[in-house]
Amino acid sequence: MAEFDPGEYEIAELGPALREIEDAEELEEILAREEAGEDRENVKTLIESRIEKLREEAEVDEEIDPTELTVAELGNAIRGIDDPERLGELIAAEEAGEDRKSAKSLIQKRIDAVAESDEDEEPEERLSPEEKHPDLDHPTEDKQYVKALSGGDYRDMWVYCETQHGELIDVSREMLGKARELMDGYNEAYGEDEQVVAVLIGEDIAGLTDEVIAYGADVVVVHEDPRLTRFLHKPYTEIFCDMARWGARPLEGEDAREAEWRERDGGQYDEPRYVLFPATNNGRDLSAQVQGELDSGLASDCSDLYITETTISNPAKTGKAGSKREFERVLHMKRPDFSGFEYSTILCLDNPDREFHPQGASVIPGSFELPEPDPEREGEVVEHDLDLEEEWFRVSVTDHDVLDEGVDITGHEVIVCIGRGIGDDPTKGIELALELVDQFDDAALGLTRGIVTASYQVDGHVEQYVSEERQIGETGVVVEPELYIAAGVSGAVQHKVGMDESETVVSINTDDDARIKDFSDYYIEGDLFEVLPRLTEAMKTGEIDLAAAPAGGDD
Repeated sequence: MAEFDPGEYEIAELGPALREIEDAEELEEILAREEAGEDRENVKTLIESRIEKLREEAEVDEEIDPTELTVAELGNAIRGIDDPERLGELIAAEEAGEDRKSAKSLIQKRIDAVAESDEDEEPEERLSPEEKHPDLDHPTEDKQYVKALSGGDYRDMWVYCETQHGELIDVSREMLGKARELMDGYNEAYGEDEQVVAVLIGEDIAGLTDEVIAYGADVVVVHEDPRLTRFLHKPYTEIFCDMARWGARPLEGEDAREAEWRERDGGQYDEPRYVLFPATNNGRDLSAQVQGELDSGLASDCSDLYITETTISNPAKTGKAGSKREFERVLHMKRPDFSGFEYSTILCLDNPDREFHPQGASVIPGSFELPEPDPEREGEVVEHDLDLEEEWFRVSVTDHDVLDEGVDITGHEVIVCIGRGIGDDPTKGIELALELVDQFDDAALGLTRGIVTASYQVDGHVEQYVSEERQIGETGVVVEPELYIAAGVSGAVQHKVGMDESETVVSINTDDDARIKDFSDYYIEGDLFEVLPRLTEAMKTGEIDLAAAPAGGDD
């Protein structure tokens, strides 16, 4: 049999494939192949979780001989045993062996605990927040969907496609491509036929439906209104939530709203299973408000997504201390931590008495590759109709000015990024970086957050380059150039997430302990004011000698 190569699988395909493997040693070999190959953190985490699960099961199923264990070891061994008969056999084995009073008492306590948990107790009455605290004002008391959707039906992955000036922004295209990839893997893994649903809200945006379908959508739900030219919190939230509940089971006293486009397998689902928003200024606002209105959670500023099962032992999710519960079809939402070079994976899981859907995330622009559009793809376009209340338009724009379209530094082959190391002479530092940028056919200048937020005084001819559009990192853009040159950049994790997928990283810093060094392919210890001109000259002449580059004062 050919050996299992994890490099042949996308993350969405790998989970189901790993479930077929029951040998922990074989999984260890697969983990080693991944580390020697693509070395993807999310893939390694998935394999390690499968290994841990198999070993835990093996420990529980393993024949236990109490005479070969210390009392402490015996306590750990019986922790996962819930069969009173088997525990009784262990007491008998202990009596026939060393007959330790402490060991027998430990096993008996486990028997008592199992018996107590199995007793049919009167379930604790769960009170609503309004019943628990009648003296407080409850702004969510009218959200009947919390109760109505117990045992709800959820399907599809929805993508909010943000537009600017009547065009899709790149992150909308990125999310459509990723959603297509995720749902193709989901349908194959779970034998389903769920769809990618794109949402378009605004004025004069119906003409974008063909493009949205070409990038991966199966269905496009459109709401047009001349009052929606600019993003407004209240109407955009109300429209999106109404779309999400369109076709759901009617609430008490309401008539059912038919949504034939959602009718599959004999019914119309209640709410989306998953939903993605762009982590832009407007997207962050809308995602938080929509998920709050739909009584679900949100993982913000994510840089990776995958779907697989997961085993949870948190009592809030299992309903019982000491037990485990396996959740299927979970969207794993990966985002950078605020300290250290680590990532957190956020999960949105149901409680025993309450469901949390849609599972929602906002996506950092540039996190995924732009997909190739397929103009031959076919999809369904659905027009959404809702009477928009005048009260929703409390804010009106009386005057406005059109700013420059700005710059887009994503998609370039080379990025020259400058950090706080230019602090001694900010104007000169920017000039030197731009001179190096000019030596490449396809390059752009990038900045760290420290440059954007600092109050550096720069001359007018370079002032235009100090803008948020050039900020790289968690709260900026994500770039994936073939060459990334970081000059005077310390390497905070928030910046790392914005350039981590660069093919080759060259860093320049006077601090040999700077964190940027840890993830650089080439590190030049020196003052950027000395090194950048030498690199520029090297590009012109084809020769370079950095041996004499002196150390300076950047950080």
